[in-house]
Amino acid sequence: MAAGGFCKMPNGTVVVALNLPYGSAGVRVLVHAQNRARALTRLRNLGLRAIYLRGNAAPPTPDEITAVLHHPDGLIWRTAPADNGVMVNELWHPIRALLGRSAVVR
Repeated sequence: MAAGGFCKMPNGTVVVALNLPYGSAGVRVLVHAQNRARALTRLRNLGLRAIYLRGNAAPPTPDEITAVLHHPDGLIWRTAPADNGVMVNELWHPIRALLGRSAVVR
């Protein structure tokens, strides 16, 4: 199960943020969709099958919301912050860059 959360936008859509295990560091994935179920369905349709959102422990920050709303696909990722809270200075990537790698998050 992945840690994550969501934020409902004024127009009724949602932004879902999930921390997924991937390699040694893990990734933070952001999805913009009509509702939470559709956001998770978008990820499952890409091959990320075991994705569930329980609770709202790690909702998206305002900067993350802005990033995903301005991306044409509405689906982006970057390396997750380390356990000590140190954030890697990294730009957001389209989901194609993650899925194009050798392993798919499961």
